[in-house]
Amino acid sequence: MTLPRPARALAVTLFATLLATLVPAGTAHAETRTVQGGRLDWGIKSSFQSYVTGPIAQGSYGLTRGAATVGGSQFRFHSAQGSYDPASGTFEAAFSGGVHFTGHRTADGTYELDLTISRPRVLVQGGDGTLYADMASKARGSGRTTVTARVPLATLDLRGVDMRGGGSPVSLSGVPATLTAQGATAFAGYYPAGTALDPVSLTVDVRAPKKAAPTAPPATEPSTARSAGAPAPTVRAAAVDWGVRRTFREYVTGAVSQGRWTLSGGAQDGGALFRFPGGKGTYDPKRGTLDAAFAGSVRFTGAHLDLTLDRVTVKVSGGTGTLGADVTSAGKTEKAVPLVTFAARDFTPKNGLAAVTEAPATLTESGAKAFGGMYGAGAAMDPVSLAVTVGTEARLPALPDLGSDATASTATPSAAASEAAPRSSATPAAISTTSSIGTYLAIGAGVLVLTALAALTAVRRRRTGTPTH
Repeated sequence: MTLPRPARALAVTLFATLLATLVPAGTAHAETRTVQGGRLDWGIKSSFQSYVTGPIAQGSYGLTRGAATVGGSQFRFHSAQGSYDPASGTFEAAFSGGVHFTGHRTADGTYELDLTISRPRVLVQGGDGTLYADMASKARGSGRTTVTARVPLATLDLRGVDMRGGGSPVSLSGVPATLTAQGATAFAGYYPAGTALDPVSLTVDVRAPKKAAPTAPPATEPSTARSAGAPAPTVRAAAVDWGVRRTFREYVTGAVSQGRWTLSGGAQDGGALFRFPGGKGTYDPKRGTLDAAFAGSVRFTGAHLDLTLDRVTVKVSGGTGTLGADVTSAGKTEKAVPLVTFAARDFTPKNGLAAVTEAPATLTESGAKAFGGMYGAGAAMDPVSLAVTVGTEARLPALPDLGSDATASTATPSAAASEAAPRSSATPAAISTTSSIGTYLAIGAGVLVLTALAALTAVRRRRTGTPTH
């Protein structure tokens, strides 16, 4: 049945208005958004981890640049930076952090197996996905070390994933990954191209382009007079970052202890480390000496475990640093316990910032007692990072940015995480979205039908005199 001309005109007008109202502004011509903040969780290859730390290779792995462990066998990379186009689905995000594997130690103290994977980057374009990474590997047999940036390490299976129209955060979970030919070479030939790697999961925050705000003339700071000979202020801000020990954190949250940690007093969790801010004390930039106390505390609790580190202190003198804390365990508190020592050979300011970055730390005898003998004196603990600003323009280094948690993900972990599972059983991951053009169009179509029927009824009533109530 054909609608009368007045009804058709009314329906078309209402439908156009409806679309303008329902479809999100900018959907048809969406601008590229900035990816800023987030995490990527990836075990690389679980069986490789087991091989490295097992009885054959008798090796280990270390984390660099704020990388952390999460769950049983995943590494967490942080501080995503990149871009996302919701119209085309093009997505690129680079993450910070790295993992260094070593094994098969030789008589001269070096390792036959020496592999570093860092700065993973995910690129999705035209429905295809690739994971890149910076890699340094020692070739098997020759021992030659090759360092390569942005190696296309793995292809990502994004079948069934529509990257368009995502909101914030954008989340992918359990994406199957397969080793590429270039990746196999950079992996020192331990696996051939086509080998299934661990699935990849990520969550990143995206921000819409900011509109340029009118610029105001710079404010003029009032000049401050200082009497001749008065000392200028030195410490403007200070913070110390320390993760205690990776294996200790894993023990606390693992199957045996089934515990957790809690922060208070301003301490911050950076994923692989804890930041104790608000340093106050004395610092001599010429001698590179520091005596400061920091805010915040961390408490570890679990089965047969209750340990609190509070009032963290750092002293630096003669190129050596000592990190201490008030230690509370079993209801008893020991004040100012020196826990670890670390190298701080160059602690003089550069561009207004004096810093020690990821200095290897060694447990002291008193530190060993504080941990109940879990580790002996001289044991390697997590590295210490320390920063003190002495200039007006200097800023403390940023903590790892893990971004927001995914809130509406429809993704299902892939069965490819199990090497025993057949490849065909992998469930494609899905992107979590906050809008769908198809949904709006379906609503619009339904309303259009109702509008057309109402218009037709109104026209007929005017023609036949049928009452409207």
